[in-house]
Amino acid sequence: MNTITTDTLFDYERWQKSLPADAQRYQQNQPYPHIALENFLEPWAAERALASFPAVGDAGWIHYVHVNEKKHGLNKMDLLPTAIQDVIREMNSPRFVAYLSKLTGIPNLISDDSLEGGGLHQSKRNGFLNVHADFTVHPHKRNWRRRVNLLIYLNHDWKPEYRGDLELWDRQMKGVVQKIAPIFNRCVVFNTDEDSYHGLPDPILCPEDMTRKSIALYYFTEEAVTPTLRATNYKARPDDGAKAILIWLDKKMVATYTTLKRALGIDDAFISNILNRLSGKK
Repeated sequence: MNTITTDTLFDYERWQKSLPADAQRYQQNQPYPHIALENFLEPWAAERALASFPAVGDAGWIHYVHVNEKKHGLNKMDLLPTAIQDVIREMNSPRFVAYLSKLTGIPNLISDDSLEGGGLHQSKRNGFLNVHADFTVHPHKRNWRRRVNLLIYLNHDWKPEYRGDLELWDRQMKGVVQKIAPIFNRCVVFNTDEDSYHGLPDPILCPEDMTRKSIALYYFTEEAVTPTLRATNYKARPDDGAKAILIWLDKKMVATYTTLKRALGIDDAFISNILNRLSGKK
């Protein structure tokens, strides 16, 4: 397949015109800086990315299945379809990252070509992701502080009864402030501070033949002073009751794994492969 010309994937002229208003809205939005941008990619690029979106059973998928989440990820560029590779390359390009810095008000953002924890995300029926604040430092670059998440949703005909909205919780974890449906070609950008709590904690109820699909990209800044290191911080909701204990225990196990991952230089695909072998999967 021929590589798609990426200079038309994202209409810079269009988005530059709305950038001052978008940046103001982004930085003023509650419960923390964020924005949802509609019809984000050029329509043909979004459609082509969706048409080529690989199934969970295809090679390379990482299976994040534990108490705090049930989702699947694919972050190896050489395993991604060309149409999706081109979208990711554009979103990681210096020109786009400069636009993102202006939108967020965070100077000197850095894209992550390794797609650590990002790439493609896909959740089947009954998938979920408990409310959390993201890991604070790149697993393999100790001075890279995580600053911004960018999610591009690729879900046609996503109905409210399917659930799966991205929930943005207040910084005290008392309640949901914003819910954002994962509709087609909607992009959500938000700050990843230590208390930027978000997730989709209720099991998705889409039909068995559908999945919740997104492209997930993370951006960092390189810090002169080594930033505070913390693994993904899962949080119980006020009405989670006894489940809060399991959420806390699982969080501690994830933190231990994150420490080993950093020390040994391994990635999520390595661990996922081991777990698949132990469970008898090929």
